[in-house]
Amino acid sequence: MISREEFEEREYERLSPLAAKSRDSKGRLLPEDKCVVRTDYQRDRDRIIHSKAFRRLMHKTQVFISPEGDHFRTRLTHTIEVSQIARTIARGLSLNEDLTEAIALGHDLGHTPFGHSGESALNRIHEGGFLHNIQSVRVIDVLEGRKGKNGRGLNLTHEVREGIERHTGGLTPSTLEGQTVRFSDRIAYINHDIDDALRSGIISENDLPRDCIDALGRSHSGRIDTLVTDIIKNSDGQEAIIISGEMKGFMESLRNFMFENVYYNQKVKKNEDLAKVVIIIEYLYDFYLKNPKQLPEELYGMREEYGIREVVKDYIAGMTDRFAVNLYNELNN
Repeated sequence: MISREEFEEREYERLSPLAAKSRDSKGRLLPEDKCVVRTDYQRDRDRIIHSKAFRRLMHKTQVFISPEGDHFRTRLTHTIEVSQIARTIARGLSLNEDLTEAIALGHDLGHTPFGHSGESALNRIHEGGFLHNIQSVRVIDVLEGRKGKNGRGLNLTHEVREGIERHTGGLTPSTLEGQTVRFSDRIAYINHDIDDALRSGIISENDLPRDCIDALGRSHSGRIDTLVTDIIKNSDGQEAIIISGEMKGFMESLRNFMFENVYYNQKVKKNEDLAKVVIIIEYLYDFYLKNPKQLPEELYGMREEYGIREVVKDYIAGMTDRFAVNLYNELNN
């Protein structure tokens, strides 16, 4: 049997001096006994995978609301693609793949139903606003598991929690593994959203910016390979994850193209669909504020500790697309 201590020792032998080592973790919110065979980061990854919030990602929108087809990305498939890209970069730089994978698998646990449209609607009506990265931390700290304060939360390590919180927004993760996930998230969603948009007929190959495609590649896999290779080459031996200025420019140009031609395209985000998202989110939020006893028992029991608005927000943010739609229809019958 290979013990946890042996795995920890191997990290020092095989990983870059710049990689995060599980033995050097800043620890968990609450101390707990170590696993016999798994490092702390391996345990964190496993806790995320076995969480209910992770399973619900299967039925949460990535870009297309209620797409007609089996091959469009969901929030879960996006998460898996981010994990794959991040692990490739981590392996190329001899970073800690277990930490990288844990952050990647947990980075979107707090996302709302209906993708960014749902997030915008909840952000608009919830006092204090709503950010999915902050909600993801709340999911792992409070809403999932039984290992933290008051028997709540997954009690993950500092490095995983920080990487999840900072995968987007103004703060940069302190670990190279967290920074790797931050880049991988953008690489994944830009490229797989292009793939989905082409499949749906929203855009054609000829619509894509020629300079970007010539530089990055004409295929989905080719573009990812170009960006991943650039990051590995430029980050090797550095104390930060770095992409070349040229490749960053092309990636940003593609991102801008997608916002202009896909993310705000009326064929993708039909006015009636967007209006329906807002109606559903606002209705459910208002309904449970007025009828808190109809919340799930566990959430209802948390209202005095966190406030009714916070637990109503938690309930809605945790819903899948179909659950939110079915619940709305049920309450209106």
